[in-house]
This record gives sequence, structure tokens and C-alpha cells, in this order.
Amino acid sequence: MAQGNNFGQTSNGVADESPNMLVYRKMEDVIARMQDEKNGIPIRTVKSFLSKIPSVFSGSDIVQWLIKNLTIEDPAVYLCKRTMQNKARLELADYEAESLARLQRAFARKWEFIFMQAEAQAKVDKKRDKIERKILDSQERAFWDVHRPVPGCVNTTEVDIKKSSRMRNPHKTRKSVYGLQNDIRNHSPTHTPMPETKPPTEDELQQQIKYWQIQLDRHRLKMSKVADSLLSYTEQYLEYDPFLVPPDPSNPWLSDDTVFWELEASKEPSQQRVKRWGFSMDEALKDPVGKEQFFKFLESEFSSENLRFWLAVEDLKKRPIREVPSRVQEIWQEFLAPGAPSAINLDSKSYDKTTQNVKEPGRYTFEDAQEHIYKLMKSDSYPRFIRSSAYQELLQAKKKGRNIPIFPCHKNCTPTLRASTNLL
Repeated sequence: MAQGNNFGQTSNGVADESPNMLVYRKMEDVIARMQDEKNGIPIRTVKSFLSKIPSVFSGSDIVQWLIKNLTIEDPAVYLCKRTMQNKARLELADYEAESLARLQRAFARKWEFIFMQAEAQAKVDKKRDKIERKILDSQERAFWDVHRPVPGCVNTTEVDIKKSSRMRNPHKTRKSVYGLQNDIRNHSPTHTPMPETKPPTEDELQQQIKYWQIQLDRHRLKMSKVADSLLSYTEQYLEYDPFLVPPDPSNPWLSDDTVFWELEASKEPSQQRVKRWGFSMDEALKDPVGKEQFFKFLESEFSSENLRFWLAVEDLKKRPIREVPSRVQEIWQEFLAPGAPSAINLDSKSYDKTTQNVKEPGRYTFEDAQEHIYKLMKSDSYPRFIRSSAYQELLQAKKKGRNIPIFPCHKNCTPTLRASTNLL
């Protein structure tokens, strides 16, 4: 529209008569008619409680205007008239019967008027000469075959048939010194031929089989189970949502009181924080005090090297790139090299993969080993930590408001661990 008089013209100044441009011009004409002050869509001012909204029109106004001015019911009149005529010669096809049923639902309120129009046109047609009636029927049917084509065919009034043919049949387009030329074979303007299909090769069949085997092995859940899991998760974290349950002592999102944040960062965890450690191992590791207590528990079981390795790899991912190679070697020598002082237990597949990765050190060199250790702690060490008497006593003590030692030292604890044992 911004191009003014050049809109709809080619570079040579000739009017563009392509199907797309014809549709654009029709759209422009409809919009111009909608904006007409007398016969266009009625525009009014809507009064609200304390204000007025000027120049408003609703979707129902547009629909009523289109029905009134564009005779959208014409296809319905045509199909309805076909049902009244010679059924042997003018019987509706399946797609036309479906269109008629759909139009009947859309124009349910006006269907009696549409039926009367079709009946009147049918009576007029019967008064015509037989040959003239056949000619008019053929012309009318050809018109609607073009404007309402069979499903799957190209609508030539809305799509450039040459462009569509090139896009659907790229192998039938050859190039010459004068540019692109279509195949010399002619195609029907409304029926696009199906592209030729070649039988799949053996490699393609093997890839398809492999793909469907992967799809069959994928883990799937019923929607009901997913919904149950979501509900249980919501109920579990309900008391931790400050927008649903007001936190103690005050809500920092509604006031300037920072006591809530200070309690969250305190080394003396509240009963809510201790309870949250039991939700998952991630919750325990996110809380500094929970991570410390989990580490002390692993030390009491002589398996703290697993958590130290996992934390070292997490720290590696945040290091500057220049420090990564040296840090990779330090982690390898401490946890994975032969005779390492804090050797961890890995399966052969993860160990071999990590050995290859160390040759080209990066932030994710120990990704497989870290995942293996995480699953090991999650399935073995963490459940024992939650079932341990120390955690249960801490949880009960916080419920009663008492302070007790978090983890009494094991008789085999190191002096460092004994000295680091804190009282809540």
C-alpha cells in the first residue's frame, strides 16, 4: 500500500494479473467497503464504568456485514438447488454433501430463507428450454468447480498455478539460458499430479526400522498418571509457595521485612527446610546446611568421595576456560587415576568414555562419570540418609522446637569431622 500507484504493477509498469494479485485487490475492495461511512461496519462508542472507548466494533458486526453484503450463502443455495433437480445427473458428490451439511449448520437460522431461494431458482430453471437448462447447469457447475475445487486440488483463484506447479514438482523444472522453464507436458489447472515415488533402498529401510525401534523403547506415561504426579507435586510444595501460604514471620514480596531471607540463609534450618530435604536429593544439595549434613553422613559411611567428586565437576563447569585443562587433570588424579587417593567406583563404560575425554579436556569431560555417581548416590546413599536416625531425630526436634546435635559423630569419624560437628 505504501508504494502508491505502483502497487499491483510489474517492473515494466504493466498491471500484474496473477491470481494472488487478483485476490489482494478483492481484499482491498472489501476493506474499503467495510470502512464506508454509510454502508460499512457500524462503529460506535462503548461506555465503561468510568471511561468511554471510542470507535469500537465487534466480531459479530463483521460477520453480519459479510453475510449481508457478500452473499456468502451462494454456495449453500447452489448445493441446495442441486438436491431438488435430476438426481441421476446432478447428484451431490461426497465432499459436496459434507459441505452442504456444514453450511446448513453454519446458516441454521437462515436455512429456511436459503431453501426458499433455491426452490425459486429451481422453478425458474424448469421453465427454460431443455438445451438451455443443460448449458446453464454446466456453466454453473464449472464455476463452482473452480471456486470450490475438490479437496486436495489447487484453488486457481487464490494460488498461482505456475508457482504451485514448480513447488510441487521441482524435478520437472529445467533450467535454460533464458531462465526457468516448466515441463512441456500440460497439467490440469485444478488437479496437480502426484509426484513419482521411488521404492526405499535397503539402507533407508534399515534406518526406518531403527527409528521405530527407538520409538517403541521410549518411556511413555498415561495422561492420568502425569496428572496425578502433577497434583502430588503441587500438594507437596504447597506450603512453600508464598503466594498461596503466607510464610513466617512475614511475606518479603509484600513487605520490606527481610527476616524471611535471613532465616533461609541461616545455618540453623527451620523445620520446613529440614522437611524439604526429604523431597529429593536435589533439595538436600541446594540447601547449604542440607548439603553439609549429607556430606557428614557420607563421611560416616566412608563414601564422601562420591559427593566431593560430584561437587568438583559442578565447580569445573563454572571455571574460566583457561583454568579448565589444569582442573581436569587435578580431578583425574584425585578421583580416577590408578592409585588415586579418593578413588570412586565407576562402571567400565563410563570409565572408558571419561578416559577418552580427558585427552581433550573441557568443562564436560566428566559428564558420564558424574551422571553415574549421581545415580549411585540417589539410589543408594540418599535413601539411607533420609532413613537414618540422625535425620529423623533432627526432623522431630525441629517440629518440637528443640535443639540437638545434627549428626552425632560415628566412633570411626576423623578428628576433623568431630571438630566440625555443629549444634543447632
